[in-house]
Amino acid sequence: MNKDIKLKKSSSGDTLYRVFIYVALITLAVTIIVPVAWVFMASVKQNSEFYGNPWTLPAGFYWQNFVDAWTKARMGEYMLNSVVVTALALGILLIVALPAAYVLSRFNFRGRGFFNTAFMGGLFINVNYIVVPIFLMFVDGDKMLRKVFGAGFFLNNIFVLALVYAATALPFTIYLLSGYFATLPKAYEEAAYVDGAGYGRTMLRIIMPMAQPSIITVILFNFLSFWNEYIIAMTMLTDPNGGKTLPVGLMNLMRAQNAAAQYGQMYAGLVLVMLPTLILYICVQKKLTQGMTLGGLKG
Repeated sequence: MNKDIKLKKSSSGDTLYRVFIYVALITLAVTIIVPVAWVFMASVKQNSEFYGNPWTLPAGFYWQNFVDAWTKARMGEYMLNSVVVTALALGILLIVALPAAYVLSRFNFRGRGFFNTAFMGGLFINVNYIVVPIFLMFVDGDKMLRKVFGAGFFLNNIFVLALVYAATALPFTIYLLSGYFATLPKAYEEAAYVDGAGYGRTMLRIIMPMAQPSIITVILFNFLSFWNEYIIAMTMLTDPNGGKTLPVGLMNLMRAQNAAAQYGQMYAGLVLVMLPTLILYICVQKKLTQGMTLGGLKG
């Protein structure tokens, strides 16, 4: 009897726990899905529809909002800048981080502990706290270059912005990749060395294909970070009439359209910012989950 009572209590406790988890997850999903759906719905409304009930469905699909946001608000130009900056930053980051993480996780050498500690320390540095020193350093560098060459280089340069993005993402990326590389058996490398492969070829042909889930995880996390980054881009791209990234251009559009009361165009610009991240996440969500569960944060 006592065993039956204990089993009933445990089963009822498990049921309550599952109900709580489901309610919490459904609530979280609703709080995320409803605002996103509302933004998509608002992006195809005409301006006059915003003065009624905000929850009413649009009378029709007013695609002119996207055309105006793309051309008149320069969102097309800003999106191209964001694509270039994000691609450059990811390329620089992977070129530096993959060999660094491989060496730090697979080889013993003098100074290894120092480099590991330095990269671990970088995880605790908030990028927002060092934006001003970076900006002042670039201002001084441009002053020196103007005296010598007559033109600056560091500010209002999307390549330099991509370099800053990659540098600030190095600690997290190397930490994640090192943890994954450390879980891979060394027998594969030893077999490659016996067959005459060098260190570089072994890394490219053996280790990188095995680490594909972790690499995709790193690409996705950093893509989201670079694509949505605002503070560094706003600080480094100082020319009011120059190129901007998409988040900075969106904020400028929101300020302008709030004064002009062109809400449909503003929400269309917001959709242009969100859509690439949603598409990318939908495409690689399985690889992302696999990369997180196979040991990316172990070690």
